Amino acid sequence: MSTFEILQAAQKAKTILASLTSEKKKQALLAMAEEIDAKRAEIVAANQMDIEKAKGVLSDAMIDRLTLTPARLDGMTESIRIIADQPDPVGRILSTNVRPNGLQIQKVAVPFGVIAMIYESRPNVTSDAAALSFASGNVCVLRGGKEAYHSSNAIANAMREALKKQGICEDCIALIQDLSRQSAADLMSAVGYVDLLIPRGGKALIDRCVSEAKVPCIQTGTGICHVYVDKDADLDMALSIVENAKASRPSVCNAAEVCLVHKDIAKEFLPRLQIALNDNRAKANKPTVELRLDEVAYGIINGKPASADDFDTEFLDYILAVKVVDDVQEAITHIAAHSTGHSESIITKNEQTAKAFTSAVDSSAVYVNASTRFTDGGEFGFGGEIGISTQRLHGRGPIGLNELNTYKYIITGNGQIR
Repeated sequence: MSTFEILQAAQKAKTILASLTSEKKKQALLAMAEEIDAKRAEIVAANQMDIEKAKGVLSDAMIDRLTLTPARLDGMTESIRIIADQPDPVGRILSTNVRPNGLQIQKVAVPFGVIAMIYESRPNVTSDAAALSFASGNVCVLRGGKEAYHSSNAIANAMREALKKQGICEDCIALIQDLSRQSAADLMSAVGYVDLLIPRGGKALIDRCVSEAKVPCIQTGTGICHVYVDKDADLDMALSIVENAKASRPSVCNAAEVCLVHKDIAKEFLPRLQIALNDNRAKANKPTVELRLDEVAYGIINGKPASADDFDTEFLDYILAVKVVDDVQEAITHIAAHSTGHSESIITKNEQTAKAFTSAVDSSAVYVNASTRFTDGGEFGFGGEIGISTQRLHGRGPIGLNELNTYKYIITGNGQIR
């Protein structure tokens, strides 16, 4: 089917989806998880085709992002089951107000209708986005990246098959087959067919959607995430958090890209950081982290001198920019100038310093003594998320079920006229 035909079918499907009961949606979601489990061999084979094509083209970190391990497949199906068990957001009474004239005004949660999503090389996004959209009463039209096409197609087909077996219109979930730039442009300009567009990927994709989209668009941000190690930090804790935030999975948006270090502990902490991210990881046969250092840090440990661009780059790789700052205020100022508004963390035992940091840093998730890697719908208890919003409207942070609804007003009277 062409992109336009898929959008036409999606518009018809949204009225069907709107009529489903909460129990029927739950049954369908559980069936999706079961169908993905039943078709694991097919999904893994499709994923292997994508991996083979990516070798020599994508970095090791990006191939890791693309790979569906048994644990990640388990995570996909578990996420769907968690979403199925969450309360249906559709029809929630958000507020009720009775006016002096007797009119009752209710603010009620309703689906957007058709959600289109443009995303890149993480195939598990296919199942998360489809399940969250369906559970929140929205038809989803997915346009994945060409790097993960075979994987995404296999996952989407399994979920559509589950809908068919449940007697529900398969067009509630659709995957765009055209992977050209034109199909993305078609979704951005599909006024009257797409009710909400969500881009999820690198800066170029998001910037293009924000600047070109004619339909409403949620800006899910790139992740230039910071960890600030304060002078009052527990240094063992700081080392553990920085390594986790940077190296546990560097290809995702909640990985740390910048480490800021208070000048009073720099000479003690930075050599230990270098040992943790290079020497110890090399001994353990793990990828080492390239350190790009500002002038002060470069005078303390070995690494590469940082360029001006390094503090404005989402590396998505085993690279960490490091800067020594005078105090928490300089850390806050640096973050304000360079952050994308995703996730930031402070490591400190000083409650007043932590409060100053959390009050002043204006990102969607701000941590105290924890890794930025927790900015995730599953980790936040949402079951999954359709993206991490770095804007202030409509939602912010992990976009879960509740954020995938808008609202309308229902006014009940007994003959009032104005």
